Amino acid sequence: MAFTAAQIPGIAGRVYPPKLAGPLYPMGIPIHDEEKLPEIVEREGVRLVVFSYSDLTHVELMNKASKVLALGCDFMLLGPRSTMLKSGKKVVAVTAVKTGAGKSTVSRMLVKLLREKGHRPVVVRHPMPYGVLEKQVVQRFASLDDLDRYRCSIEEREEFEPHLREGTIVYAGVDYEMVLKEAEKEGDVIVWDGGNNDLPFYWPDLHITVVDATRPELITNSYPGETNIHMADVIILHKADKVSEEQLDRAAEMVRKVNPGAEVVATASKIRVEDVPLRGRRVLVVEDSPSVTHGGMSVGAGYIAAVNAGASIVDPRPYAVGTIAKLYHEYQHLGPVVPALGYTEEQLRDLGETLRRAEAELIVSASPADLTRLIECGKPVVRVWYEAEQVSGTPLSSFLSRL
Repeated sequence: MAFTAAQIPGIAGRVYPPKLAGPLYPMGIPIHDEEKLPEIVEREGVRLVVFSYSDLTHVELMNKASKVLALGCDFMLLGPRSTMLKSGKKVVAVTAVKTGAGKSTVSRMLVKLLREKGHRPVVVRHPMPYGVLEKQVVQRFASLDDLDRYRCSIEEREEFEPHLREGTIVYAGVDYEMVLKEAEKEGDVIVWDGGNNDLPFYWPDLHITVVDATRPELITNSYPGETNIHMADVIILHKADKVSEEQLDRAAEMVRKVNPGAEVVATASKIRVEDVPLRGRRVLVVEDSPSVTHGGMSVGAGYIAAVNAGASIVDPRPYAVGTIAKLYHEYQHLGPVVPALGYTEEQLRDLGETLRRAEAELIVSASPADLTRLIECGKPVVRVWYEAEQVSGTPLSSFLSRL
């Protein structure tokens, strides 16, 4: 009867187009805010509610299920046999326990290792349906110009841009069966670099799940993150350089209790900052939005880099406008950082205005996207990059050799 929208601003009120919905839906499928679910159930006589997004705690998920059951409906979770497609090529799936774990950096590291072994890896990202859906059935990204051609949001650019700068072909799109067929034409290994902590959309020959070693409590407390732990062949404890050896051992013990058959390795998150003096200077920090909003992190790599460099952090809240200001009310855990929110033109305008209003000398941006391609920031931008580097356990290259 309908889709409901949550997490991603600006998509409620749209219609999933008839061209993609098929002949049973000549008017398309309406998309409503999730808050309207009780109203839709009553009006349409809904009997079944299917939960189809990610990045919640188990408690949050069951809170939603409880409300649905109270409306008289059945509540369903879709499993891999209902959602995963089989590929004719080898598939390496990289998943995570929670947004902000460092999955994207691990994916890039694996792509490099595959190239070193003579493979032609192609990355597939999960659908990001923020634009005109009919034009997003299959998207192929080979250069930064393609980001402009597809009018990508900041969130899409954050995922695609680092791969493109390393010469990796990236596919995305709404119809992930058609996406797979096109990606198979170009590569001999498909790297599923899915979003949030989603399950893979393709059956993996090697399933790697990334755990944030600084937040081990999420291992058994996130949906579908815990499922990814159960399914994993290899579990990576990322940000191992940010915790003590004792904390790392405790995280390893927790994942082995959930999945004793998986290999456990550790990687560090290496932060690199542009060569610009920051000590004593007033800086405004920008982080990638999903990690510090529904990902639950208060700060990210940008804040850590700025503090380590001796910068004076400017609190952005007094300068925030519009949709950016609303984020601080919606996500009370947010620290003194600006989420790089940019799904819509309105959000881009509000982000630019917030950055320009802030009384800071510099902007320290840990967004993987180059913000200056999209907005006028009003002050110099210092970029922060972060990459994964294995520090212990069986070399990841050896797992790739088994493909």
